[in-house]
Amino acid sequence: MRMTRILAWFAACLLALVVAASFHPFVRNVYRAFRPSGHYDAKPPAVPELADPAVLVFTKTNGFRHVEGIEAGVDALRGIADRRGWSLFHTENGAVFQDAILARFRVVVWLCTSGAPLDPDQRRALRGWIEGGGGFVGIHAALDGSHSSWQWYEKEVVGAGFTGHPIEHQTATVTVERPDHPAMLGAGASWEHLDEWYSFARSVRGDPGVDVLASVDESTYDQQFRLLWIDQSLSMGDHPVIWTRPLGGGRAFLSALGHRASAYGDPNYAAILQSAVSWAGRIGETPTEAQQGVP
Repeated sequence: MRMTRILAWFAACLLALVVAASFHPFVRNVYRAFRPSGHYDAKPPAVPELADPAVLVFTKTNGFRHVEGIEAGVDALRGIADRRGWSLFHTENGAVFQDAILARFRVVVWLCTSGAPLDPDQRRALRGWIEGGGGFVGIHAALDGSHSSWQWYEKEVVGAGFTGHPIEHQTATVTVERPDHPAMLGAGASWEHLDEWYSFARSVRGDPGVDVLASVDESTYDQQFRLLWIDQSLSMGDHPVIWTRPLGGGRAFLSALGHRASAYGDPNYAAILQSAVSWAGRIGETPTEAQQGVP
């Protein structure tokens, strides 16, 4: 009888966890981070007529979903597009990554995209588009470890494997290293920023063609990952958080910042996002400047 009660209690707890994972956003999010979805889209979205330059914002999350960051980021990018006179299309449908559809855009923004969102054909389309001259902007979760199954993306786009982040969000000092770079126009020399600080297996500084635009001062926050019995240092020493890299004829801009909604209201980061999209898509450049390669 006692064993029966124990089994019934265990079954009830398991059922409660399943129900919680189904209905509570936070629990469902944590579950998805460890058990990514394998869902791939087959039918593309209906894309309206878009005037050039057009920006595609992609926020699909087969992994952890940064709900507030995505909402605030999409709003911020829409505001930038409106002010600059750009067209913008936002979708979470991975089937948008087809040659004919991508040809309509100057820039693709992966905003907190996670969990290996594309099937092999969609990956090939995006890679071909970027290497053929497209501009790519990856923000926050677009740099996390949930993309490791796509080796080209992790090694050639991001350039370094994600190792983790401290549990708590902390304020730290971001130092702009290339204030003269077109993707950093409008940002101050440094600023205090509250975020979830990503660490990587190595610094991308020194990689061919890579331009480190900003780094975080590790002395201004605690780099330890602490959870239960785990106490692990995530210190990198040299810790870039924003960088660019050439990809064939295309340009990639990568930023580890952007977990919290507040990031997109920060004047420094808002200015950087506007400049980054413009730079990645060569928006406003003369034909001669665009043909001079990737600075």
